[in-house]
Formats: sequence, structure tokens, C-alpha cells
Amino acid sequence: MPEDLRLRVAEAQDLTPSVRRFVLVDPAGAPLPGYRSGAHVSVSTPAGPRRSYSLVEPGSRAPRRYVLCVQRDPDGRGGSVSMHDDVRPGDELAVSQPANAFPLRRAKRYLFIAGGIGITPVRSMVGELRERGGAQVSVLYLTRSPEETAFLEEFSADGSVLHHSALHGRLDLWPYLAEPDDDARVYCCGPSALVGEVLALTAHWRPSRVHVEDFAGVDALGGRRAPFTAVWAPTGARVEVGADVTLLAALERAGADVDASCASGTCGTCRLRLLAGEAEHRDLVLTEAERPRYVMPCVSRAVSAELVVAPVQDDERGGGAGD
Repeated sequence: MPEDLRLRVAEAQDLTPSVRRFVLVDPAGAPLPGYRSGAHVSVSTPAGPRRSYSLVEPGSRAPRRYVLCVQRDPDGRGGSVSMHDDVRPGDELAVSQPANAFPLRRAKRYLFIAGGIGITPVRSMVGELRERGGAQVSVLYLTRSPEETAFLEEFSADGSVLHHSALHGRLDLWPYLAEPDDDARVYCCGPSALVGEVLALTAHWRPSRVHVEDFAGVDALGGRRAPFTAVWAPTGARVEVGADVTLLAALERAGADVDASCASGTCGTCRLRLLAGEAEHRDLVLTEAERPRYVMPCVSRAVSAELVVAPVQDDERGGGAGD
């Protein structure tokens, strides 16, 4: 498992009353590990929770900084509040190397739909595509009000469609999604309700053309809650997973070394290799092609009586551009 980076907070700036921008750099000024647009890093917040945040600038081979935007959520699990209340310029944070569960893939046309803080990975992708040229890029950026819109001037000036529900009500997405296009890709990031609506409205599209990331995550103990057995392949240990506990928690209690972050099936940090058994996949990360080979233990469970799992290799963790 790659070791965390120790990065210094070079800047901390409020973009809106609830969104703060952080610039992280190597204390010695060295270049940072590269990433591709759509990537995220996991940050150990001062209060303890480890949370994943998208990198908001276009991907780079050897960036000099990582830029994150964190929306304060007083009803969340404490990570965003700690980032807002406890982090100041000059502080150092433990930060993972970038991983990418929401990679930018090739297409002739792109439609990006961002809801609120879901603009963060979209901004990196749109920036890369516009620097590269050659593709048609359209952006729908949905927020509650102009005052709550991060990067308001930037997206107002570049031809994007900005829609503020407090002023104009709910935007009808159907006109943008009614006609499927095999030469286009739809990327959506935002609250669960928005992601669900986009998935419903693109049911007639080829699944490979529609990509979503949901910051709200998945209820790990909703739906099926039957117990099952997990086998941790490195040691052969058999771990009983009760109906009221997640696979991730059961493995951790048994001493398995599993890196984890969001605990909601959205960041991809806890990905494990699935060696045997049939998983009940609940995450919002794995593609259909990946699901026979991997499982996200923070939210997914088992259809079969037993799952055999193992750590992934370092080069299996991140995604990248391409088909």
C-alpha cells in the first residue's frame, strides 16, 4: 500500500459561505505524484475522520500542488467540519496518493451535469478537455443560489448552463438527455437524487456512455442483511460477517489490513480482489466489467454463502483516460 504523503496547506480560501478551497504542496517544494482528471485523494482530517476529496484542477504528470474544495456539512460525519474549523495555512496533513474511480474517457462530445459540490471533479475534466481541444463540451451546473455556487464567474463566462433552484425551480433535464448519442458521454456528479434522476433519464442510453459519482454514498446495511462468511486469502482466516456489520468492519476486526476512507461506496479506496463467491454489489464505483473481479467491502455483501477476498495490487487502484 503506498504510504501517505505529508503535505503542507499553502492556501485556505472561502469560495462560498460553505465551500473552502485548499491548496496542498510538498513542504520541500518537490513535485507531487501525477494524476488524471476525475481523481481524488483521501485526507486524514485533524479531528480523525479520513475523507476523500476530488482534485479540482486538470490532471498533470508532476503537479506542484493539489487543490481541493470542501463543502462544510454540519450533519455529516465530521470530516468536512474539521477541514473548515481546524485546518489553517502552514498545517501539514496526511494525504493519500491520487486514485481515480471516475476517469475521463474518450468521446467526441461530453455532457457534464454537476450538482453543488459535485462540480469539483467536473471542473478538472472540463479544464483538461478545453485545454486539449477537439471535443464538444457542455456543462449543466445546478446549485441552490448564486451565493452558494463555487467558481461562479468561471462557469458563467465559459458558456456553461448555470441553474439556481431557489430562483428558477427544478431544471428539466429531459431535453438534454432525450436523444441517446453513442459518440457522447454523460458525466454526472452530485447528490443522490440528481444521480438517480440522470440514471433514470438515460436508461435508454448505452450504459457505457453514462458515468456517475454520488457523494452521498450508499446505506451499507440497507436491503439484504443476511450473514455470510468471508475468507481473507492472504492468511486463510475465515471471518463471520453478521447481518448487522459490514464486510469491511468484520475484516478489520479480524486484523485484515484494508485501507478505507468514505465507508459509503463512493471513493474506491477499500477495493478488494474477489477471488471466489458471488458479491451483492452496492457501490457506485465498479463498472460491470470490474464486478466479477472486485468488491467494495464498505457497502457490498454476498449473494453466495462465502466470499474469498484479497488485497489489490497498487496498480489496480486508480483509473485513467481511455476506453
